[in-house]
Amino acid sequence: MATATFGKTVRLADVAAKAGVSQGTVSNVFNRPDLVREEVRERVREVARAMGYIGPDPRGRLLRAGKVHAIGVATMEPLSYFFADPFARVLMTGITEASQARGAGVSLVSAEDPKELAWNLRSALVDGFILFCIDGAPDLLELSRERQLPFVALSLSLDDDISAVGIDNAEGAAQAARHLADLGHRDFAVLAMALADGEGPVTREQIAATVYTSTRDRLGGYFDALAPYGIDTARIPVFETQVDPGTVHRTLEAIFSAPRPPTALLAQSDWIALTAIEWLKSRGIRVPEDVSIVGFDGVPEAATSSPPLTTIAQPIADIGRTAARIIIEDDGAVHRKALATELVVRGSTAPPKRLAD
Repeated sequence: MATATFGKTVRLADVAAKAGVSQGTVSNVFNRPDLVREEVRERVREVARAMGYIGPDPRGRLLRAGKVHAIGVATMEPLSYFFADPFARVLMTGITEASQARGAGVSLVSAEDPKELAWNLRSALVDGFILFCIDGAPDLLELSRERQLPFVALSLSLDDDISAVGIDNAEGAAQAARHLADLGHRDFAVLAMALADGEGPVTREQIAATVYTSTRDRLGGYFDALAPYGIDTARIPVFETQVDPGTVHRTLEAIFSAPRPPTALLAQSDWIALTAIEWLKSRGIRVPEDVSIVGFDGVPEAATSSPPLTTIAQPIADIGRTAARIIIEDDGAVHRKALATELVVRGSTAPPKRLAD
């Protein structure tokens, strides 16, 4: 490692010359000190301290060994997303648990700007990548291919030649819709995740054209499950929201100012559902007496909300653990793992007071 001090770059060779030993001896002092006599070790270390040399760059040693023992978790969301979003927090718990158990670290690789993302991915010192929030982020996939390192996408909607870990979004959504329909609900609205990069009502044409496969697949699951109940799914309003409470609030304002608001809300994430519950309570709209709501994800906050949220629980931490193990234990093969979802019934759903006409 070269160390800059007082405008001069100090190298291992400079320390060796000053201490009167070989470069190999200096290297051993820092990397394999047991091979060097104590008096020589102390002399070399004293010279290094005086010159401001702190030792060889560990990155070079790791790269020569072929492994850096670190996993990159890459997303086009802002870095704060890893800490603010409840789903991301649980996911990262699973990734870090699996990584620490095998002596590996975790590097967060994040940028909303494509150029900044490209730089971050190309310069990340990792053994492979876990690609998070891959929907609508084709650059994330292409840049990962360029690095020629193992990568795992947290979405099963991509091509079969890509390692992936995830869930069947359509089946999970179908579980939510069937639960509400079995309770007797026939008037629905959907609070969707990103779909057309906007907010508010979306058309069926926009749904068909979306690049956000998780959003599209969950909508398909809802509609396929509700059709056998005699519900005209083409008339179910779908509203796009973003990771911003204001978009959820404005959507709910539009829904509940209509002459006949729905008795059931299908929220495509727990975050959306929990945000909606708070807004509904603030307007005196009771959950589940006036409207039932089902979320999607199974984040810890869903169990402690008031009322506790009925949700489709993903094995979020297991998704993270599985993805991390695929990178750490890379064998060059494509691995695709589908994990099951579970309907968790809590206090946010009940039979409707108003029956459909």
